[in-house]
Amino acid sequence: MSFVDALVILAASPRPIRFVMDHSIFRIPVLSFVFRTGKAIPIAPAREDPRLLDEAYEKIAAALEAGELVGIFPEGRITDSGDILPFKGGIRRIVERTPVRVVPMALSGLWGSFFSRKDGRAMTRPFRRGMFSRIVLTAGAPVEAALATPEALQQRVVDLRGDRR
Repeated sequence: MSFVDALVILAASPRPIRFVMDHSIFRIPVLSFVFRTGKAIPIAPAREDPRLLDEAYEKIAAALEAGELVGIFPEGRITDSGDILPFKGGIRRIVERTPVRVVPMALSGLWGSFFSRKDGRAMTRPFRRGMFSRIVLTAGAPVEAALATPEALQQRVVDLRGDRR
């Protein structure tokens, strides 16, 4: 939904989470510092940088094997409509290599905020929705690796979010 989704999820988690983030976010000075400090894993599409993509999957597997939490955004990009975009196949590749349970989560309340792409570029209109907004993070029951397909997980996230954006 927004450029701060990972930060909201981190704030709600009692354990550290290593997020998989698009490599381009590491070029933004403040965000780069935050995500590098948090040991985020940069990833790129195969058409842009196949080496970085393979390195990302190696780092994800190593983190999961070490018992760390890894957070991914399976849509692969931030929405510009407020709708949940189709989940990509990376989750399948992750759980085939390292079979772990997947906890689906739905975040709402950030669409239309300063950090979202509602009505254009993000972070260009402060106080677009006022000073305060209610943010809701809903976690679902863990899904066994064998059942963690992009389609099944997307349906669970849609169900968790309901009609909230």
